[in-house]
Amino acid sequence: MIKLSGVIITFNEERKIEECLQSLSNVVDEIVVVDSFSTDNTKAICEKFNVRFIEQKFLGYIEQKNFAIAQAKHDYIVSLDGDEALSDKLQQSILDVKSNWKYDGYYSNRLNCFCGQWIKYTTWYPDKKLRVFDRRKAKWSGINPHDRIALTDKNNKAGFLKGDILHWNYDTYSEYNKKVELFTSISAEAYYKLGKKAPLYKILFNPTWAFFQSYFLKLGFLDGFNGFFISVQTANTRFLKYSKLRNLYKQNR
Repeated sequence: MIKLSGVIITFNEERKIEECLQSLSNVVDEIVVVDSFSTDNTKAICEKFNVRFIEQKFLGYIEQKNFAIAQAKHDYIVSLDGDEALSDKLQQSILDVKSNWKYDGYYSNRLNCFCGQWIKYTTWYPDKKLRVFDRRKAKWSGINPHDRIALTDKNNKAGFLKGDILHWNYDTYSEYNKKVELFTSISAEAYYKLGKKAPLYKILFNPTWAFFQSYFLKLGFLDGFNGFFISVQTANTRFLKYSKLRNLYKQNR
């Protein structure tokens, strides 16, 4: 049977970190928390559990998570954010795979809780994530702030685990609006550094397609008003990201 390390990065996660740690403690052989000097009760809550608590200045989402997995004792990793937890079914799936590890990484679906409602449609579900993996075969990559685990070789293979990663993302609409503003600014800066362009057709077409896909193709209307709100903000995120990117090019001519 393999041994698993649970790895979490945190900053002011007192709201849900206990649920996160409880869900991991049933399935992993150690828990590593890398914290960006939280100012709330995150550290105190973590100290109630048998965790290695490491304080590290924030390096960027991708960089911080790669730093975190490097601190683990074991090569097999379960990686979560501080506002996520493993459902009971996913805990059992991970326990099963510990004694029968076949792939280089494993995907599972993520179920998001938005303003007190579990979102079962829109582009938010099934929100497939690879979070159980062999760190010798995978690493965090992507474009900040949208990180993802990527297998490092085309010959590496991934399986799928039953059960959900439970994600409590936003309690209020204003919280989500503020995060959209922040993340689109980070995305625009990252795109600019990579030399990506923002032609007018992307500003016009991408948001329109994003709303249509989320609300109609992905049945967002079945999630009621929150499904509509999420679909609108999904479109707005695309609009703001490319608009801000276009503005960066104007500013730096």
